[in-house]
Amino acid sequence: MGARVGGVLWTSGVMGKDPRTDQYPDDDASQARFMFENLRELLRIGGATLDDVVRVTVFVKNNEQREAINEQWLRCFPDPEDRPARHVQVVDLPGRMLVQLEAIAVMDVPPT
Repeated sequence: MGARVGGVLWTSGVMGKDPRTDQYPDDDASQARFMFENLRELLRIGGATLDDVVRVTVFVKNNEQREAINEQWLRCFPDPEDRPARHVQVVDLPGRMLVQLEAIAVMDVPPT
């Protein structure tokens, strides 16, 4: 789900699937919540945290998902002076997928 080179971690597409069921919830709020939870877990496995994220690209099926994204975004990154760069793009996501993201995290010290 990602690749780490030194102190930099790049994710692949992080989706809003419920990890317990491997299914997409029907609503955008739940998919957005799971998407950011899945990001946290991927970062943890890669040795990073949300504090290390410097760039996020969010893909939405339509602009209606922006409100759900923004709610989770503010929970993850509450300090307006210390948020990663973000770009939201409307794309034709497959099937029941309403949201997806890609992120880049930069850690202070590469693993030894």
